[in-house]
Amino acid sequence: MPDKTYIPSSDDLALLEALSKDRLTFYLPHPKQQDFHRLGSTHRERLFMAGNQQGKTLAGSAEVAMHLTGRYPSWWKGRRFELPTRWWVAGVTGESTRDNPQKMLMGPPGAIGTGMIPADAIVLTSRAIGVANLLDTVQVRHSSGGLSYLAFKFYEKGRLKWQGETLDGIWDDEEPPKDIYTEGLARTTATKGMCFITATPLLGMSDVVMLFYPSPSSSDRVCIQAGIEDALHIPRDEILRTIAKYEPWERDARVKGIPMLGTGRVFQLAEDVIKVRPFVIPDHWPRIVGYDMGIDHPSACAWIAHDRETDTIYVYDIHRQSGETIAMDAAAIRSRGVWIPVAWPHDVASRDKNSGKQFAVLLQDQGLNALPTHAQFEGERGSSVEAGVHEMLLRMQVGKFKVFDHLTDWFQEFRQYHRQLGLIVKKHDDLLCATRYGVMMIRFAETPSALDSWKKPLAYTDTNLYA
Repeated sequence: MPDKTYIPSSDDLALLEALSKDRLTFYLPHPKQQDFHRLGSTHRERLFMAGNQQGKTLAGSAEVAMHLTGRYPSWWKGRRFELPTRWWVAGVTGESTRDNPQKMLMGPPGAIGTGMIPADAIVLTSRAIGVANLLDTVQVRHSSGGLSYLAFKFYEKGRLKWQGETLDGIWDDEEPPKDIYTEGLARTTATKGMCFITATPLLGMSDVVMLFYPSPSSSDRVCIQAGIEDALHIPRDEILRTIAKYEPWERDARVKGIPMLGTGRVFQLAEDVIKVRPFVIPDHWPRIVGYDMGIDHPSACAWIAHDRETDTIYVYDIHRQSGETIAMDAAAIRSRGVWIPVAWPHDVASRDKNSGKQFAVLLQDQGLNALPTHAQFEGERGSSVEAGVHEMLLRMQVGKFKVFDHLTDWFQEFRQYHRQLGLIVKKHDDLLCATRYGVMMIRFAETPSALDSWKKPLAYTDTNLYA
């Protein structure tokens, strides 16, 4: 049977022609893109973190086109500008600016007017010097009758090229250096304008990302995260192929929009490898809680159960809070079971200055089943941080370390845990430290049947009781 060749009708050709010259009219955002647009009405600064090909640049270009033209769709719930606006749009290099945000807004070279800015709204363009086909400025007709202004920038030019202009908005496509971001933000101060970033967070927990994530540093800031499951245009089989092609340690950034820490990441594996749905812990599984007392950082506790038949550790509950005393921490620990042994770190003072009591005794005075010596492995590994981290990583790699998937604060620290110059960065790691103490002392985990035995007096000394 001969192949049937599709011949488009005149109506089809007219629709394609209309679409190519007015993509903005046909833009229909998915839910995370809608969140991004809507939050522009309440926040001056936005970070849209998403994986590759998940619509972040599309959303950025659509919003800029609306603000330049004043053409807002009926579904629009974001901020509106009633008069012409002035915008800068930027990328990392001149070439990446041309190939990404410029292409989305204007169309590819030789087809200006086929991007998000409708062809009939483009009044005048000028070329940049030094980069082939990169535009410098664009004048856009606004629905009010005036002209909006658009200029293309790139970070390679440095901060000085970001001075001296008053703007209504800046769109950074991919993450800028912090000095450029703050300089750009200053350009919008007088107008109370907006700045937003659309990025796949391959630079990890950088200074700019940390302005927004995991907790915004200002009420003006908000972070929107989107993963591949949020991109409704990608078929299920394509999602699976896309996930499989990335290395495990970059998968979260490229697929889920979660900041990646690159080669410095301590646990270079996807969090899905260790996630499990919560379940009722069997009574015969012994448990322990690791406790990291807060001084100049939050206090943290991690409750661990040990399936000794399979030698699998499960982190099933956590507690993290700033500004708490030992008594307050103890109340949280008692509420999960007073019989559970408490593992604690070596770097707390061996004795309280006022009472002269050892730290373990202070915990026991609070009604806790405190182990009589600090967290440490048997033998040469001692209380080494690297030894504890290595033990956790080995267990993760062979499926013997699991974490209940609703413990979002734990996974935030897991994503941020990284090295600089070979050394683990001791920031935002309170729950991971508590977990490490519990892992080190897992051999002393107990079951509820030990409820009475722990109350027996312990012979505290200044030596290692478990040597």
